[in-house]
Amino acid sequence: MTNFVLTVPVTFTKDGQEKTTYRRVGAVFENTKRDTGETYLSIKLDFPIAVTELVAFQPKSREGEDAD
Repeated sequence: MTNFVLTVPVTFTKDGQEKTTYRRVGAVFENTKRDTGETYLSIKLDFPIAVTELVAFQPKSREGEDAD
């Protein structure tokens, strides 16, 4: 299982220079369905923002279209 740190960029000005820091807001986990082997991402937020978890699936190819 692969995981990534989920961040949001925060831009500010210090000493006349624009700088960007990245604030952690959660983690992204790459998972695989047991029955089909399909890969999906699970996003866990460190704090509630209307929802505490989002799940993203790879788009399914339509009949007659090539998957990119």
